[in-house]
Amino acid sequence: YSVLERQFRRFFEEAARQQGITGENLQVLLERRLDNVVYRLGFTDSRPQARQLIQHGHLMLNGRPTNIPSALVKEGDIISWKENKTRTEYYKQLVESIKAKLVPGWLSLDRQKLEGRVVSLPIPDEIGAKYDAQAIVEYYSR
Repeated sequence: YSVLERQFRRFFEEAARQQGITGENLQVLLERRLDNVVYRLGFTDSRPQARQLIQHGHLMLNGRPTNIPSALVKEGDIISWKENKTRTEYYKQLVESIKAKLVPGWLSLDRQKLEGRVVSLPIPDEIGAKYDAQAIVEYYSR
């Protein structure tokens, strides 16, 4: 997820405060980061590229410009492109390549307007994490 130690610890502490299984809460919190959602929508090929796109001000969250990749999205949020950024070469290439990309079930994508919506919060089963959340919980709980 390209998160540094200090920020990761903050996410872990938030996950531990929530009700339920800490490892699953942590997965959901990390998956809800704006840079990850932009990546999952298929707007970029990697999470670092998504971070850069957000930091350079190409995207809007709920119709408002944002440059904070770590912002947490919630159910009903809309991620869209700034009007003046739709004339960039990257956007034009994305319009052509977005048709072949798959979007997780908790997100929806309007491929015509290139606008994403958070339909529901992710479920740990949908995430398909390639790491052992239990080992992370054990490490940070000590």
